[in-house]
Amino acid sequence: MKPIVEVAQSFGIAEEHLELYGKFKCKLNPSLWEEVKDRPDGKLVLVTAMNPTPTGEGKTLTTIGLAQALNAIGEPTIAALREPSLGPCFGMKGGATGSGKAQIVPADDINLHFTGDIHAITSAHNLLSAMIDNHIFQGNILRLNSERIVWKRVMDMNDRSLRKIVAGLGDGNGVTRETGFMITTASEVMAVLCLSENLTDLRNRLSRMLIGYNEEGEAVIASQLGAVEAMVVLLKEAIKPNLVQTIEGTPVVVHGGPFANIAHGCSSVIGTKLSLKLANIVVTEAGFGADLGAEKFFDIKCRQASLAPAAAVLVVTVKALKYNGGVAKQDLGMANDEALKSGLSNMERHIENLHKFGVPVLVAINHYVEDTSQEIEFVKERCQQLGARVEVSNVWAEGSVGGRKLAESLVELLHDQTTTFAPLYEGELDIPAKIEKVVREIYRGEGVSYSPAAKRGLAEIIRLGYESLPVCMAKTPYSFSDQPRLLGAPEGFTIHVKDISISAGAGFIVVHTGNIVTMPGLPKSPAAEHIALDEQGVINGLI
Repeated sequence: MKPIVEVAQSFGIAEEHLELYGKFKCKLNPSLWEEVKDRPDGKLVLVTAMNPTPTGEGKTLTTIGLAQALNAIGEPTIAALREPSLGPCFGMKGGATGSGKAQIVPADDINLHFTGDIHAITSAHNLLSAMIDNHIFQGNILRLNSERIVWKRVMDMNDRSLRKIVAGLGDGNGVTRETGFMITTASEVMAVLCLSENLTDLRNRLSRMLIGYNEEGEAVIASQLGAVEAMVVLLKEAIKPNLVQTIEGTPVVVHGGPFANIAHGCSSVIGTKLSLKLANIVVTEAGFGADLGAEKFFDIKCRQASLAPAAAVLVVTVKALKYNGGVAKQDLGMANDEALKSGLSNMERHIENLHKFGVPVLVAINHYVEDTSQEIEFVKERCQQLGARVEVSNVWAEGSVGGRKLAESLVELLHDQTTTFAPLYEGELDIPAKIEKVVREIYRGEGVSYSPAAKRGLAEIIRLGYESLPVCMAKTPYSFSDQPRLLGAPEGFTIHVKDISISAGAGFIVVHTGNIVTMPGLPKSPAAEHIALDEQGVINGLI
């Protein structure tokens, strides 16, 4: 690893703008933005993916490897990534810093506590939770209805037993009421931090957050609790982007970490905009498949931050194609031409969907050692038949060398095709029309059904005047539908909306579909069982 001061200087960032956290990671002081804010923007490239297998398809890996390769061919590039959550690190997926020869470092630090951002978000969120209950306990001047408090608590760990709890049990412990926990990555405070332009915007967004209703049915927001200034104090360092590097020394801005199945799934606006002033190309990613992460990147992040992405890279794998063609997870390493052919429909739909946003598309086949040359050629031929540019990415095994063709093809795409980016829907549409637009045009469903709770949520949105906000669909990442086992490219299904909630500070409406939950559980054999510290102090099993 190079000292982070050296990495920063390679992109013209003076040491005076760095707040060092040891030798290899730092935060970027707001003074850097003041120095570079009048520079022209570089080109923004989104890395997204087809619907994944439960272990993911290497979207972060590809983002890292592509950034390395672009720098290697002379295109100054910064990668902009989300911070890993401890939930999946110790749950199903393990670390989220790439692997092989395409990873960011120091990986253990980044995967664990990093610079403390997620802990700060957890603390700020739970401070507001505590002040809500304390307000009721101390006399309840706001006349809060304890049965209509919508603000839960959060922690950065998967724990299904905390989804629904009863708080205030025992004498002197406050009002007894039902509540629950979410994972921190689903917190509105996380979304607020990631969508804020600066500290003033952060303060204003925190102030607008809906926490519940009073006895008269009127909305109560965070500013009325007197908690916002203390929350800003807790977040004053967390709002600063973090700078680290890849194993080849490419700079990476890692900041914020909302999930894409239960939140908007993008790294921070501050980190992205700063990176665009520092590099010719900024490569970023959005969580899970393009039906979730990319749609929210375009319809929420780009809409709110006035960003115009220049291109999208769609990551596909042979194993994900076979998975979407009906092959069981344990059999994905075996050849199955029929399943591979059937699974191509999933890739094809994602390509079509990305074009609906007006961005040029490049397909990256993330190569695994089990893939045969015949399988790879079959996928490439189908992409060419569709008129889509396609390259094999071998960045895991070869780093920038294995991503050179992908990088060159992306540069050609950026040169040859101009983006005509536009969000999928207009803000003037009402909320059901926005949901219908996503369901019919991106998911290819036939319609939407609303539970009684969802209908009440819609009525509240209209009453409170939030109809202009975009929608944030909370949905399974494994299918275009809300049914995780309905793979491939299904059509004609109904999306079942079970609840609708208002994230007024973040500036979107969360639409909860199917059986999606905001607090994940651990799998039967969690990654935590395989993580250990050896006698030399080296962490094993995290990556």
